[in-house]
Amino acid sequence: MLGALRGAQKSAKGVSLYSRHVNRPAGRLLAAAAHKARLSPNQVTLISAAFTLGAIAAVALARPSWPLAVAVYAALVVGFAFDSADGQLARLTGRGGPAGEWLDHVVDCAKMVTLHTAVLISFYRFFELPNDAWLLLPLGFQLAAVLTFCAGLLTEQLKRGRTAPAAPAGTAATPAAPPSRLRAVALLPVDYGVFCLVFLTLGAPGVFRTVYAVLAAVHALFLVAFLAKWFRELSALPRNPA
Repeated sequence: MLGALRGAQKSAKGVSLYSRHVNRPAGRLLAAAAHKARLSPNQVTLISAAFTLGAIAAVALARPSWPLAVAVYAALVVGFAFDSADGQLARLTGRGGPAGEWLDHVVDCAKMVTLHTAVLISFYRFFELPNDAWLLLPLGFQLAAVLTFCAGLLTEQLKRGRTAPAAPAGTAATPAAPPSRLRAVALLPVDYGVFCLVFLTLGAPGVFRTVYAVLAAVHALFLVAFLAKWFRELSALPRNPA
């Protein structure tokens, strides 16, 4: 079963080290367990949503503490692993489809919006902020996260069906380059699994606020780089025939 799931993995290209070596293997184990339990990929997606939204509700409603930090981090990480498991299970069983992909993206988008909203609520209710301008930070982080997600998804959709001109007959195909380890390391700051680590500092609100702010700035910088890259890639694609 695990061997079959290894063959059902997405490409490692453009994937950070955390997702490649931690989240996907964890998702593979959960997908195998879900298959034995005869769960559908959509049910696994809903389990992922339950863990994640439970953690998000706790951030918004409970006063920051070390027990809360551990519980929130654990729930977010498990939710993220189930988020990987649903796709692996769908590819393994052939039970995926547009509806399942739609549900997965809806849950991902809801996760991004509500998680930063929960941080904003926690800032307002429980944190001793230097000034009210700090309340804008989760909104800015939310904007960067959602825009990166939506622009990346749209770029992927626009690329589908638009390929570069075919090579002349008799020309040998260029082998695919192996995934770049340097790129996998560089993408760590914008990996959701790494972002989850921030919540381990909820027991020290000042530390959490600082680390959250630093990561928000990093995400903003990556957003600018991603948007420029995706625009160049789409500009190089052939136009639709008139």
